[in-house]
Amino acid sequence: MNKVISVPFEESYQSTESDETTTGTQQQIITNNTFFPDISLVDARNAMRIDGTVTRPRLMMALVEAMATVNQDLKDFRKQCQADNIATLSEADDEVINGQSVLEQRYLRAVYCYAVANLYERYSSYDLTHDGENKSELLNQSVDELRRDAQYAIRDILGEIRITAELI
Repeated sequence: MNKVISVPFEESYQSTESDETTTGTQQQIITNNTFFPDISLVDARNAMRIDGTVTRPRLMMALVEAMATVNQDLKDFRKQCQADNIATLSEADDEVINGQSVLEQRYLRAVYCYAVANLYERYSSYDLTHDGENKSELLNQSVDELRRDAQYAIRDILGEIRITAELI
């Protein structure tokens, strides 16, 4: 039997952190290199439904690591674009949906998915109750799906197929 972790949708998450820990969160931007887009902590929280139990420093650490991973995976792509005088990821694609480059949307998806996978993997480190263990098991099932989604987004940016299969 599959269990579902229900997270209510909110237009904008209300953090359970104190005012002291959330001060400046709305202005908090993680700057990236000049090619890839910067990451907003608030946008990441809202897009991936990360509530206030994940502190700003913990979220920032997960996002920075995710950005480094995705940037490394796309390093050759970035260098080729820059050699072709394409200065930013958004300039590498003329496809725009909802006012944003599709490649930028895929980049953000990859970063957010890797970051949340990282957070889920560490969930049990702060909740070791029986309920916490059960919830952790459910979250661990999602980690593989999040990593898969991140890889799909990266492959889509690179123009590669999503699955490699061999006949045995």
